[in-house]
Amino acid sequence: MYRDVAITRALIELKDIPLVDLRSPGEYSTATIPGACNIPLLDNIERALVGTAHKEAGPDKARELAMELIAPRLPDFVYSFKKIAPQKEVVIFCWRGGDRSHFTACILDAMGFKVHRILGGFKAYRRYVIEYLERDTLPLRAVVIHGLTGVGKTDVLLALRRRGFPVLDLEGLARHRGSVFGKIGHPPSPTQKMFEALIERELRRAEDYGIFFVECESRRLGKLTVPASVLNNMQRGYRILLYAPVPTRISRIIRDYADGGTGNLAALQDAVGRLTKYLGKNKVVELNHMLDMGDLSNVIEFLLLHYYDPLYNYPDGPSGAYDLSVNTGDMAAAVQVIEDFACNLPEYNIPGR
Repeated sequence: MYRDVAITRALIELKDIPLVDLRSPGEYSTATIPGACNIPLLDNIERALVGTAHKEAGPDKARELAMELIAPRLPDFVYSFKKIAPQKEVVIFCWRGGDRSHFTACILDAMGFKVHRILGGFKAYRRYVIEYLERDTLPLRAVVIHGLTGVGKTDVLLALRRRGFPVLDLEGLARHRGSVFGKIGHPPSPTQKMFEALIERELRRAEDYGIFFVECESRRLGKLTVPASVLNNMQRGYRILLYAPVPTRISRIIRDYADGGTGNLAALQDAVGRLTKYLGKNKVVELNHMLDMGDLSNVIEFLLLHYYDPLYNYPDGPSGAYDLSVNTGDMAAAVQVIEDFACNLPEYNIPGR
């Protein structure tokens, strides 16, 4: 017989066992437990039909209809589990730990699988995330990276992650860089629920380290909202200022936003157009003509010096207002300085509580 398990046990003690979301593809695409694969018991249309039957004729009729829909493809359904779990052990969940997970668990149990079913399903997981993110104080200290556009904040975060430090890359999780140019080169953003799930996972992973690195962000990243507890933690964190020469910043922006200078022209021009109320119509026309002519460097330099730098108002050199100031002209050397700083923090390697 299958075993019901609490969400905490599923995510911690059973984290190395394949995790399967049984909900429809539509539900899965909206939000899921990070790392879960989708083997839907019912597809989007079937789920709607069963839901209608439940509402109009009751649960027994809904179950009968579900059985009729599932029966022809039951062998393929079971085979999907064999492919992802050759050791025949899985953790499964549906929306609230109801009929879909019960039916699947019984079938898999009959086929020799060891099945763990999450009590309360995805709803229990969602409560788990909300309870973590709605607390007043997170159990670890933020090390917040500040600096003007193009100084390499994301480069520093990714380099620190490669060195084993915990990093909350909010822009990476949101798939948005946080400005009118923020979606260029990025796939669609996750939903708010999925964004929060990804944040919660990264923060829990960081707790054993006592700290986490994060870039300073505003409350919104595109259509997504950074949880208040994360913003509050950032406000109380250590502050690191990055700075770099303007030519270095320009080259990094060309790399990140313009595919090294060879792509994204239409998207860049569209983003420049959305700055009309700040720059004026004539200047926008001029800048987009320069983009047409391939003069990307001068467009970026103008936007930096006349729009983004005054907007963000960070120092362009060392400042005593920060716990550490680092020149990222030499990125490898800059990352080493930041690593040394982090390793000497009193919270480092002290597990959060």
